[in-house]
Amino acid sequence: MKRAMIDTDILSYFFDSIEICLLAHYEITSGLRARQAITQLSAFERFVDENKVILLTEKSSEISAELYATLRREGKPLDGIDLLIAGVAIENEMVLVTNNEKHFGRTPNLKIENWTL
Repeated sequence: MKRAMIDTDILSYFFDSIEICLLAHYEITSGLRARQAITQLSAFERFVDENKVILLTEKSSEISAELYATLRREGKPLDGIDLLIAGVAIENEMVLVTNNEKHFGRTPNLKIENWTL
């Protein structure tokens, strides 16, 4: 990825529009706690306080279960947390921004973008 400098108006735009899934919150906080990375955990908690956390619902769980069944039948299963994140994105009609195109790219009905390119 090329180095980039972000102007203030772009930073403001992204800080006003960043939404993360509760499951991504879990993945980050559990990893930081396991490494006892207290400074990074504190920074992440401040970031979360300033942004929106999208919750898992019964509907997103149902979408994720259907994705699981479809991908398993095709012999291309994904891990549970990735499927739940995909279900939340699909339910909320959102694009999932990820560098993990290999996994999420095979998920039906999920729109993805890779901002690292």
